[in-house]
Amino acid sequence: MNAAKTPAEVLKLIKDKQIKAVDLRFMDFPGMQQHFTVPTHCIDLDAFKDGLGFDGSSIRGWQAINESDMLVIPDPTTAFVDPFAKDPTLVMICNIQDPVSKEDYSRDPRNIARKALKYVQTLGLADVAYFGPEAEFFIFDSVRYDQNQHEGYYHIDSIEGIWNSGREKDGDKPNLGSKLRYKEGYFPIPPSDTLQDIRTECMLLMEQCGIEIEAQHHEVATGGQNEIDMKFSPLVEMADKLTLYKYIIKMVSRKYGKTACFMPKPLFQDNGSGMHVHFSLWKADKPLFAGKGYAGLSDMALHAAGGLIKHAAPVLAFAAPTTNSYKRLVPGYEAPVNLAYSRRNRSAAIRIPMYSASPKTKRLEFRCPDPSCNPYLTFAAMLMAAIDGIEKKTDPGKPLDVNIYDLEPDEAKHIAQTPGSLAESLDALRKDHAFLLRGDVFTSDVIDTWIDYKTVNEVDAMRLRPHPYEFMLYYDI
Repeated sequence: MNAAKTPAEVLKLIKDKQIKAVDLRFMDFPGMQQHFTVPTHCIDLDAFKDGLGFDGSSIRGWQAINESDMLVIPDPTTAFVDPFAKDPTLVMICNIQDPVSKEDYSRDPRNIARKALKYVQTLGLADVAYFGPEAEFFIFDSVRYDQNQHEGYYHIDSIEGIWNSGREKDGDKPNLGSKLRYKEGYFPIPPSDTLQDIRTECMLLMEQCGIEIEAQHHEVATGGQNEIDMKFSPLVEMADKLTLYKYIIKMVSRKYGKTACFMPKPLFQDNGSGMHVHFSLWKADKPLFAGKGYAGLSDMALHAAGGLIKHAAPVLAFAAPTTNSYKRLVPGYEAPVNLAYSRRNRSAAIRIPMYSASPKTKRLEFRCPDPSCNPYLTFAAMLMAAIDGIEKKTDPGKPLDVNIYDLEPDEAKHIAQTPGSLAESLDALRKDHAFLLRGDVFTSDVIDTWIDYKTVNEVDAMRLRPHPYEFMLYYDI
């Protein structure tokens, strides 16, 4: 990204790189990137102003078929050369507009993120909101799944998986051992870590495409769990980068005959994949979250934490937006379900990293989100909750600086926890969303559509279907 800044620079890039096609990408409502491709002669200066038309009737969560005509408006600052295309192809992320009114489309997730930042700037509180997600993921060797009227199953396999320790062969080769035991995948070197070269290739391609990377490593779980850490960026830019991050990981994995998985909890009884999100506000190049309070935080930062804690449940309707998300957010396991803040305690929903005393490093780390989320909506919802806390000077309560598992039951019960299901988070969003409507960032239509879509297509869909484990529990009852 950021190979070009202006439409004229994009046109020069197309000429200099002998680009043959331009891929126009945008985000659907639930959070999957969509695209269509045009020949380069379709891209001129007018295309950046007037856009290009397309049929949006089949895009998930968008308008009915009678209002389906849409425009994509390419953002020249997002341009990069696709490293996977056979023919030289330039990619740009687009905003969506209504072709009649020329207004930004209210259900376009990128538009919501843009409005959130503009709202904060209008208030005069900050110039920029920085976000730094740590998205974890699995790379499996194979996956099979199906669900129909008479059966339901999934089957995952990985050469790294400890369940393969007794297998005679790994494919057509002898089993050479070095499998990663459950919860022992954090930082082992090869040969136990079989994915070093794939992660490095992903890392280098990300940097080539404009994403600055800080580190890559194996993660805790067996079976191929990984993490590649991006350097923080402004809200919209970071959401753009996260979509590219997932694209590169999926494509490199496919190149090696493997498959990348961003589900929060694909494996039973091992760590799930979270997406801890680091967040801070700045104004005139000054870090606003640095101060003399707890853990070196300012009052603004503590009030922001208070807002995030107060509105955590509705925020999680966007930040942990799948039924599978709540297989990870389970009390007593690895996930941070306690709605409190702490400078080092990883069981708290908000952690204040203490790696450096520099004011520029002061930030909040919201640990509940996962990589199944739509980043535009998640970052926007987090920002709006934090701003609500700042404006209302919301008290975040006392920090959770003790081991939650060492507390007596009477003490632990007073610590609020995250919702236990997607249905609970959606219900919380239904009851508590006024903070999201401020500045017309999220509209009532967006909130209602999100709740209806998630309820019908995911919550109710899961409720209606027998679960394989129910046969284990109840078949002989």
